[in-house]
Amino acid sequence: MSFLVGLTGGIGSGKSAAAEMFARRGVAIVDADAVAHELTAPEGAAIEPIRDAFGSDYITAEGALDRVRMRALVFRHPRSKRKLERILHPRIRAECARRVAAATSPYVIVVVPLLIEGGVERGMGEARYRRIVVVDCPEDLQVERVMRRSRIPEEEVRRIIATQATRETRFNAADDVIDNSGTLADLEAQVERCHRAYLLLSQDRARDGG
Repeated sequence: MSFLVGLTGGIGSGKSAAAEMFARRGVAIVDADAVAHELTAPEGAAIEPIRDAFGSDYITAEGALDRVRMRALVFRHPRSKRKLERILHPRIRAECARRVAAATSPYVIVVVPLLIEGGVERGMGEARYRRIVVVDCPEDLQVERVMRRSRIPEEEVRRIIATQATRETRFNAADDVIDNSGTLADLEAQVERCHRAYLLLSQDRARDGG
């Protein structure tokens, strides 16, 4: 059974950058967001259930989920958000569990943006998170990064942040915190420290047989 590390953080905190650095160290990365994009791409497994639940107006001409229209809907209507989650979340968890089971690295990083919101006791398949690492930065820096990356207005970015766990809540749930308010070199050094610790922990667990 894999030694599972859950990696999370708010929008724009730098989860993907940290995950890429772990990947360069030979760690298997299972990204829940990437899985969600695959499921909602043309011919993705979630497209027809979404079409059935929301109608063809939420599917693009190419056959993918219309993310802009769906994002506007779920922020206006919480019931629609829950309906979408009931379609996506079981499929995301099943595919992530399959990828975790296939991984061969000493430990596996599972990137889950809403890990804290969903309950950290949950893992993937039979595996449970042995460590929770939170990538963090100040909210204003989150907003700046998302506006630059995705060209989303500041008001909408702050609305997204308001729906996510607070920094304090994430800190309370974290075993490790990576501060991504500095340079890439600073981020790299923190990833390296975590990587070495997780290697040791996974080796200890393997020796103990648990």
